Amino acid sequence: MQSSGHRLRDVEHHPLLTENDSYDSSSSSSSEADSTDRVWFIRDGCGVVCAILTWLLVVYADFVVTFVMLLPSKDFWYSVINGVIFNCLAVLALSSHLRTMLTDPGAVPKGNATKEHVESLQLKPGEVIYKCPKCCCIKPERAHHCSICKRCIRKMDHHCPWVNNCVGEKNQRFFVLFTMYIALSSVHALILCGFQFISCVRGQWTECSDFSPPITVILLIFLCLEGLLFFTFTAVMFGTQIHSICNDETEIERLKSEKPTWERRLRWEGMKSVFGGPPSLLWMNPFVGFRFRRLQTRARRGGPEFSI
Repeated sequence: MQSSGHRLRDVEHHPLLTENDSYDSSSSSSSEADSTDRVWFIRDGCGVVCAILTWLLVVYADFVVTFVMLLPSKDFWYSVINGVIFNCLAVLALSSHLRTMLTDPGAVPKGNATKEHVESLQLKPGEVIYKCPKCCCIKPERAHHCSICKRCIRKMDHHCPWVNNCVGEKNQRFFVLFTMYIALSSVHALILCGFQFISCVRGQWTECSDFSPPITVILLIFLCLEGLLFFTFTAVMFGTQIHSICNDETEIERLKSEKPTWERRLRWEGMKSVFGGPPSLLWMNPFVGFRFRRLQTRARRGGPEFSI
């Protein structure tokens, strides 16, 4: 990795670890070896609360759509078609949320900035590498340290408390899908709310719902507010993510005005690198690459994450 001016603002200069340093590199290497068999999870109180709140709000929207608007409807096919569409969008949104939250975003192994490891890299004369002083790792290009995850993350875009994880190289596609499906389900819920209000007003609130008129109004108004808030937030995030992918520039790099020292993958090349392969319906599938992981409890030192 060549030295560059903008990298000096990111990384403090510290000597590499030696054999006498207190960091246990053997435990780090052993945990790295089986990292592919474990589920990533960040033990952050705020993030866990936000993630649970996200699920509760989606479940609430599904309850109102199903039991307040669709089941009492006299139009059978209207209820079936809209029920299938909304519940599919909700399942895809929550599945994308889980994949974003439980996928390693591209964490750099801790404690690999040892003298032995650096010598094994067979660096060329004059070649410069950087060490993160916070997690004692060799910091790759475009990696940034997250103070919440306590790790350096490759192509870190930002840390999102709503998914309780960083958005980085390995889970950005799932975050994009999450924002897209939440935005679509919010629009669908708002449209259904509009039809429901019209139906209730025409029927003078007598047979439009199994709930009393005051309860129905409160539930629908709260769902409208939730839909507007969710749609606004996720639509903006979806747009910024697509823009970042097409320009091959993370949000951190944009805010820091970092000059690119890498070969940019613009537009479709950037989309292919994030979603994998040529454009297809698989891009929309959050279950691609999913496999059951073995359950394993491990003690982790030096960070808030654990794996199961």
